[in-house]
Amino acid sequence: MFKLTSFRDVIRTPPALFDVDLKTSISNYLNEKLSNKVVKNIGLCVALFDIESMDDSFIFPGDGGAHTKVEFRFVVFRPFIEEVIIGKIKNCTKEGVHVSVGFFDDIFIPESCLQHPSRFDESEQVWIWEYDSNDEKHDLFMDQGEAVRFRVTGESFIETSPITGNDADKKSAEQTSAEIPYSITATINEPGLGLLSWWEGS
Repeated sequence: MFKLTSFRDVIRTPPALFDVDLKTSISNYLNEKLSNKVVKNIGLCVALFDIESMDDSFIFPGDGGAHTKVEFRFVVFRPFIEEVIIGKIKNCTKEGVHVSVGFFDDIFIPESCLQHPSRFDESEQVWIWEYDSNDEKHDLFMDQGEAVRFRVTGESFIETSPITGNDADKKSAEQTSAEIPYSITATINEPGLGLLSWWEGS
């Protein structure tokens, strides 16, 4: 679910940081710029792994900063399709189950991808798998915070841009939720998938 991705960029170091080791200041800048950010069709950047090369720095007329061409690698979160991952249930809605892996919350298991048959309990706000064992039905609850094993079935990248001024006031909650830059869809409708507690001892 993690991979190393190579990037190339020109980094400007301001004069105030000239007394700091160049590699250190560039590393700090890259972590601030990219950590916890989604790069379209790449994934969620987690942390700088290493700096592979740095060219000589240049100072341009009218700009006191040093400009350095850098090639570096970042640890990126982007599970491959069909990968099996363990997360925790964040919450349940009528549409399905939302799952988190701690640093990433935009994982969704649609109603159609839950075990069959399942029903949604409005009062408890949980999904329940109506498990049939030797003609005996058992209600298995998908409670918030429970560890769940799921298989990745799809991903979505959406181009987003900052909203400022009056446009920010007009933006509805529905529009905001629809513009998640990177999201994953998954299934648990297979043997061995679902809450870990369901399969203990099997």
